[in-house]
Amino acid sequence: MCLGMGLAYLGAFATPEPHHLPVAVVGAGPEAKVFAQTVKDEAGDQLDVRTLPDRATAVHQLKDRDISGAYVLDAKAPELVVASAGSDMSATAVEKVFTPAATAQGVPLKVTDVVPPVSGDPTGSGIFFLLIAVSIGSYASVAVLGAAGAGLSLRTRAALVAGVSFVVSLIGAAFAGPLFHLVDHGLWGVWAMSWLYSAGILFLGAGLHTFLKRWTTLAVMVLFVMLNFTSSGGLFRPELQDGFFGGLHAFWNGAGLVEGIRDLVYFDGHGLARNVGVLAVWLLLGMVVMAIAGAVERRRAPVGSVTPVTPASPVAAPAAAPAQSPEEAEEAAEEEEIEETVGV
Repeated sequence: MCLGMGLAYLGAFATPEPHHLPVAVVGAGPEAKVFAQTVKDEAGDQLDVRTLPDRATAVHQLKDRDISGAYVLDAKAPELVVASAGSDMSATAVEKVFTPAATAQGVPLKVTDVVPPVSGDPTGSGIFFLLIAVSIGSYASVAVLGAAGAGLSLRTRAALVAGVSFVVSLIGAAFAGPLFHLVDHGLWGVWAMSWLYSAGILFLGAGLHTFLKRWTTLAVMVLFVMLNFTSSGGLFRPELQDGFFGGLHAFWNGAGLVEGIRDLVYFDGHGLARNVGVLAVWLLLGMVVMAIAGAVERRRAPVGSVTPVTPASPVAAPAAAPAQSPEEAEEAAEEEEIEETVGV
């Protein structure tokens, strides 16, 4: 666990560097093209530089999340336009790129944030910590539901999963809204995406429990902590990470939740359908795995048999210590798994 967490978190967060970070230079004529090419030549693969004709177009692309920042050429008052609600770290990276250009002109750089985060989440990282809270509430419930529901029907376990995910998502919505004011509108949408996210984890984890037993906790931590938090874009968007974590961002469920909330709250729903689709696919995957687990359990179920009864001996033999049945051994293992999960 130590090795996995160290590789995941240090690999994803220790040395963030731009990788094809999309930026724009705003201006008309050959001057803008020359400046953009100069920036591109100096940055290499770190930046994807384009030119735009006017500031309004740059703002539009920022709100569509097509670029991370735009530098407006002006000999006396250059301006950098960013949208920090999409990623505060990306906005900071863009500022570091273009500040030397303004310094070379001997003029201060004006930075305009056209999509700032709400006052309750000034750095925009609160959504990432909301992801952590909902994730922990979900995956920590997997072992408990798997152990407690081992003798229950598939339909009953599915109902329990739906109920627990509903409660976890309500708690997440309470954190996002009335408790910490991470969002100032769209709270019902935040709740709905939190439910899709939590239910996907719980259905998948409950299904995997049939096959992995006590190793389920480790499996869900790899899926929904090590790979999930690091690829979510909550701290660093994929343009600031290496190809592995940046690639996971395209389809992992944590990224679907983080980016979906950003799309809903800050960017007028642009890209929201895709991220909701990612969450729905993970939920469908979890339901399929749980259905397969139910079929496997029915196939494994032993056929009922009658144990012959032998006459009692007139002289009672000394009672031997009863051997532990397979059911008792499995129950003990499940109790140990719950204790391990609580400890984690």
